Amino acid sequence: MAAARRMVVVGGDAAGMTAASQVRRLRGAEELEIVAFERGDFSSYSACGIPYWIGGSVDARDDLIARTPQQHREHGIDLRMRTEVTEIDVDGQRVRTRDPSASGDGEAWTGFDELVIATGARPLRPPLPGIDADGVHGVQSLEDGQALLDALHTREKAAAGRKLRAVVVGAGYIGVEMAEALTLRGFDVTVVDQAAQPMTTLDPDMGELVRDAMCGMGMEVVTGAKVTAVETEESGSDRSAGRARAVVTQDATYPADVVVLGLGVAPETSLAREAGLPLGESGGLLTDLAMRVRGHENIWAGGDCVEVLDLVSGRTRHIALGTHANKHGQVIGANIGGAYSTFPGVVGTAVSKVCDLEIARTGLLEAQASQVGLQFVTVTAEATSRAGYFPGSESMRVKMLAECGTGRLLGTQIVGRAGAGKRVDIAAVALSAGMTVGQMTFLDLGYAPPFSPVWDPVLVAARKAKAAVEAEAAGK
Repeated sequence: MAAARRMVVVGGDAAGMTAASQVRRLRGAEELEIVAFERGDFSSYSACGIPYWIGGSVDARDDLIARTPQQHREHGIDLRMRTEVTEIDVDGQRVRTRDPSASGDGEAWTGFDELVIATGARPLRPPLPGIDADGVHGVQSLEDGQALLDALHTREKAAAGRKLRAVVVGAGYIGVEMAEALTLRGFDVTVVDQAAQPMTTLDPDMGELVRDAMCGMGMEVVTGAKVTAVETEESGSDRSAGRARAVVTQDATYPADVVVLGLGVAPETSLAREAGLPLGESGGLLTDLAMRVRGHENIWAGGDCVEVLDLVSGRTRHIALGTHANKHGQVIGANIGGAYSTFPGVVGTAVSKVCDLEIARTGLLEAQASQVGLQFVTVTAEATSRAGYFPGSESMRVKMLAECGTGRLLGTQIVGRAGAGKRVDIAAVALSAGMTVGQMTFLDLGYAPPFSPVWDPVLVAARKAKAAVEAEAAGK
């Protein structure tokens, strides 16, 4: 009997282990051996849940783990933890690994018939003085989250009633979510960002709403400020020594008992680059619709290390989200397992919150639409989450972009209180279907006073966008 073929997975989180699990459902161990390597201590966990664990909304770290290494092994996947892949030999169809617990130098080669690259993303960490000092924390993995939580507990115990101060560098999704988490823990929080407004995933006018809300929650939000260093307890020129005590910008110094970095992420593709695999403008791996790395029949990639097709702009882009990673894994697993599947692309949907403010977007921002040469109109609409007379009704602002001439929906942003965020899904479906704002006005959405006004806020914006498209055409 011929030996089983081997599938090797690099990365033990969402995309990689979803692919492995899907293949195992389709193919037995006698047909395909599955070996997965993970350099960390945890597998298949929700990194998106880390801020809510830090803030206390999630009780325990293990609540974020969907499947443990042992559970994967019980399902026929040879998952090897704390083992780092250090090289991919494309021509030789093998990977080099390093296991610190193994004898000798811990290095070994493992051959593959199918290779899945799911190396994720790395947090951006600029080369600034003091950036690696004790007390400066990134938040990308469960290990990062545990280290931060341990540090917070230590500082809280030593505070002796003194109000603790936290500085969050960066005001993207992770930045604002960590600002909320630290606020809930009782810290005085300062958020420092070099952009004009927080949340550059929104247009500046919508980001301003986020800033106003954050300030109203007691946070200090410093924008247009470039961080130049992290000051430590050690004085003198060696700012990398000692514990972090302040964040320094070009104009001011902000004292800190803890510093959290929320500067975003970049695709972790150093292995792929060294192996000569194709990368896009953002450094993410390029794949076809089947999630096969371009030009390589037996190498696949998914998750935060890839670029995906933006269905609105028609270009590839890097979007690090667990929703995409799990779908990539399903597609890869189906194709390796002998079925057929494709990943059609994304429209750029994301939703977040800071305290009671909900923040959502899908499609293109104004700058993105201009960059790809689209002509468009923009409208904003103020509306309520429920019928205005119904108790608990909350206001929200909806911004919508529509293409001139065609009226095609290009993007939607929503900022508001309870009931605002998930309304972005209406626009996400419309974008995926290529609908016009005129077509959207006739969507048959559910209505009852406890859930929505007669005209849902998204449809109010669609009506305004339709009128703006018609007015723009009439003015030509």
